[in-house]
Amino acid sequence: MILSKAQYDEIVKFITVLSCSRQSLEKLKLRFPRYHSRVMENSSAPVLLELANEVDLSPALMARIVLERFLQDQESVSVSKVVINSMLRDTSLIPDRTLANQVFQCTLNDCCYGPLVDCIKHSIGHEHEVLLREKLLEHQLAFLEEDQLRDKGYDKTPDFILEVPVAVEGHIIHWIESKASFGDESSHRAYLQEQFWSYWNRFGHGLVIYWYGFIEELDCHRDRGILLKDCFPSDIVTLQHTSRGPVLPVAH
Repeated sequence: MILSKAQYDEIVKFITVLSCSRQSLEKLKLRFPRYHSRVMENSSAPVLLELANEVDLSPALMARIVLERFLQDQESVSVSKVVINSMLRDTSLIPDRTLANQVFQCTLNDCCYGPLVDCIKHSIGHEHEVLLREKLLEHQLAFLEEDQLRDKGYDKTPDFILEVPVAVEGHIIHWIESKASFGDESSHRAYLQEQFWSYWNRFGHGLVIYWYGFIEELDCHRDRGILLKDCFPSDIVTLQHTSRGPVLPVAH
């Protein structure tokens, strides 16, 4: 699905109206003492999850804040991002069993943030990379994958480099990047800066597939060499050798 900027803004405005005002962290400071008293009453009750809902804060973020505060009070445990992330992914590493249960309930019930969501995103991303690979094989296109490129010493690489360029809608394509997400302004701007222009500078013109759609106005760099699509192109033109030697375009 490709949305116009106006359609996207309308959806964002509607979602914003639905949300409560977020003075969450300030409210959270006031409610910290309540965690200790309520968890003493019933250690198995989802106290942190309920507090997160009360202050309109991501449950997984609430768990991270409380876990970090807890670890700061433990002299025997070093507080680092690596340690905290490890404990959020595997709550059995948390030395306090009650807090471990509270953190587990928060991460399990957060649909937008946290290690469980990260795992789901990674899985969906891999699924769409496999889909793209199957499409390339179906169209008999020779390519190098990201792992192969890294073995050759490249640091920043797209998902697939085409060994023989193709044409899509009149534009030559050397590489294809798969994004299993919706392309909004913020994420696309970051991808351009951190990934796409680097690919363009090293490998030439390329194609980005946002499998869940994108804002139509973001597809504005075609003349410079970056195309956006929301599916695998149906009008790919390849080059094929004839028995006499010349190279002819072939539509797929």
